[in-house]
Amino acid sequence: MASDMELDLVEVASKANPPVCRIMDYGKWKYEQSQREKESRKKSTNVTVKEMKYRPKIGQGDFDTKTKKVEKFLGEGSKVKVTIMFRGREMQHPELGRRILDQVADVVDYISNVEFGPNLEGRNMIMVLGPDKKKIAAVKKARDEAAAAAEAEALAEVGSDSPDASEEATSNEEE
Repeated sequence: MASDMELDLVEVASKANPPVCRIMDYGKWKYEQSQREKESRKKSTNVTVKEMKYRPKIGQGDFDTKTKKVEKFLGEGSKVKVTIMFRGREMQHPELGRRILDQVADVVDYISNVEFGPNLEGRNMIMVLGPDKKKIAAVKKARDEAAAAAEAEALAEVGSDSPDASEEATSNEEE
């Protein structure tokens, strides 16, 4: 019957008594199955965790550079594990590490949430920051609006400086 219809006879349940078979186009079914799997992979998100290491006695320039990288990672949608590494007597002053972690959290607060607070684990103090989709979307929207406003202003400025506009104005005055 399957060969008359130019389709395939596919065994669906071999354990059943009697075995269950189905008449279908197996190649088409296989293709549709792969398309569904591809679509589901497209919708899933792969969250990567990046790590940025700081020291308690970090300089302002290094702090700014590392914090900009943290912002970049969060903007790309990655989680960021911020680690303060203590050595020797620095362990006596964990408040220095906590202050740096709080400072990082304050700087990137406009695009992130603190998922895992500052905790001391051995010689490291760790905090995990996660991207906040709503905050990132709001920042992008504000940037786009600012860029559109600047572009409109530039076009208006160019239009008033053009010689054609001044000629038209003088010819209108003469009439």
